[in-house]
Amino acid sequence: MFVCCSFLSVFKGVDLHPQTNNANHHTREISLTRLIVRRGQPFKLTLNLRQPFNASIQPLHISAATGKRPTEKQGTLSFFGVPDVVKRSPSAKAVWKVELDKGSSTVTGNLILTITPPADTPIGEYTMTVKHRDQEMVLAKPVVLFNPWCPGRLSVCLSLNTTVLFEDNMVDICLRMLDLNPKYMKDPGDDVSARCNPIYVSRVVSAMINSVDDSGVLEGNWSGSYPNGVSPSHWTGSYAILKRWFDTGSYPVKYGQCWVYAGVMCSVMRLLGFPCRVVTNFESAHDNDRNLTIDVYHADYGVRETPSPDSIWNFHVWVEAWMRRPDLAKDGKYDGWQVLDPTPQEKSQGVYCCGPAPVVAILNGETDLKYDTPFVFAEVNSLSLISSMPYLVKADGSKVNIFSDTARVGQNISTKSVGSNKRMNITDSYKYREGASQKLPEVLFRAIEQDVFYVIFRMFLFLWLLYIILNQHLWGILVGFRIELKSQRLRFEYHWGPFLPFPIPLPSSHVYCLFSNESKNIQKTLTFEISTCFFFLLCCE
Repeated sequence: MFVCCSFLSVFKGVDLHPQTNNANHHTREISLTRLIVRRGQPFKLTLNLRQPFNASIQPLHISAATGKRPTEKQGTLSFFGVPDVVKRSPSAKAVWKVELDKGSSTVTGNLILTITPPADTPIGEYTMTVKHRDQEMVLAKPVVLFNPWCPGRLSVCLSLNTTVLFEDNMVDICLRMLDLNPKYMKDPGDDVSARCNPIYVSRVVSAMINSVDDSGVLEGNWSGSYPNGVSPSHWTGSYAILKRWFDTGSYPVKYGQCWVYAGVMCSVMRLLGFPCRVVTNFESAHDNDRNLTIDVYHADYGVRETPSPDSIWNFHVWVEAWMRRPDLAKDGKYDGWQVLDPTPQEKSQGVYCCGPAPVVAILNGETDLKYDTPFVFAEVNSLSLISSMPYLVKADGSKVNIFSDTARVGQNISTKSVGSNKRMNITDSYKYREGASQKLPEVLFRAIEQDVFYVIFRMFLFLWLLYIILNQHLWGILVGFRIELKSQRLRFEYHWGPFLPFPIPLPSSHVYCLFSNESKNIQKTLTFEISTCFFFLLCCE
């Protein structure tokens, strides 16, 4: 692409070489005419001047800016040039670089510029301007995307092994999606600056695919009736949905369900530069009350069935994206596939989105990690690691556990194989097989122990015992306490203090059952519901 300038201008024209650059940046599938590059990787353009170029006398000054209020401090504005004698702010971030290619002819003013956006620059459309001899013009408007081939800081870091074709206006659709998210509406500068972080961008996309609390793409409908819209099974591709949303002024498209949400999100994420795949979980749990169990209540004769907020879907579909997680560990422990779920199920930090949750953390039961790792852990493990609790509700309100199924949830977790349409079973990346690994009890206990309510429970119990000791409400010596968790197949004990595991001749021994599965509201009380009883043994003389 060669752009000509006025005969009065010092600039004769500029060639952006979109086909060559896009081929080198793996963006030919997006466009052949629009300059689309990946951060951390150089691209070339040719600037033709009407006069010879002498860098020492008349340097070339270039700027790159994105967003409404670009600043150097936020990394949305960068100044650079040939030679690099540009005055920058001391707090400047994401500084671009430019070099004069050896093939340039300074005598004729034919300058081949090699420009490199930094590996941590925010993604989006940039306006690049060039200034020479007191004249200025728009040099280019490149779109900068994440770079799966770049090992730079905070970059996604897995090569895409398949070719994905995109429609010409997919870039505009995806950029509008970013610009309509509520965080951008609240503070455009902060939002655009944060687009350097794939973790942040992935959460924004997860929220914007559904339309529950924003101007998102899809409206969900599980009723079986689809007025003023079409059944979710009508859709055969993402582009038709995205184009309709774009063409109607960002009005939500009717209707979608989990597989539609996931398919659309996968397309958007791939365009932005994320290695991404769609994942299906069969027998997927929805742990509404976040107690890691799925409770089902059955009525005794003459007693109305008690409704449960928990549910099990015959299947559920989400997305995995490959990215680094330096926010969780500096050693790369949690890098790799991350679960993202755009289906509006539960709010995350006040917004209907989910993830990114590291798959490796879900495998090992590390449910104290952000974002939404406990929820995803429960989707594949609620009934596999912790027994389900179908209760018989009697007329007097009491509940009797009548059946436990420890192998129902999280079956045949699958994705499409690379290079074929065959199913690839990835269940082992999410959970250990029952009876096949010693890691199973360890994963369960870690998941329970790291639950936020369990932490509150331990703190509360410790302070309560300390209060008793200091106020001498007990006569004698505190021996210790034991927390015991029992289920149909598993038994765990947690010991604290100088607990003595052998019988001792004490005049009195008191056993208290503090918490049980009959606790009603886990958020308004300091109880921890785990469908079993927690015991502590307090012995004194």
